[in-house]
Amino acid sequence: MENNYFNSDDLKKFPGITEFQENLGNQFFEYYGEVFKEGALTLREKSLIALAVAHTIQCPYCIDAFTGSSIQNGSDEEEMMEAVHVAAAIRSGASLVFSVQMMNKVKKMSM
Repeated sequence: MENNYFNSDDLKKFPGITEFQENLGNQFFEYYGEVFKEGALTLREKSLIALAVAHTIQCPYCIDAFTGSSIQNGSDEEEMMEAVHVAAAIRSGASLVFSVQMMNKVKKMSM
């Protein structure tokens, strides 16, 4: 048996986060439920956004959940992968934009 931090069965235990702090856990689930209701964005769009964010924050539980949610809400593999690439592009751009600080420092030091 392979040991690792990610155990897909733990995703089923997520509702149990209220065990140690019922009030805050319930407030989270109330908020979460409201966020994922159909609104200005469709459930399909929200699932794709969540899938992309899940990859950005590298949460295997979220990737598992929102892969299933995206499929259930009508997304196909190409759309899902494109959403992940959008997230990757934003993540890499956000990292690269900090290179401006490095370049500013290098230029200042070489004056």
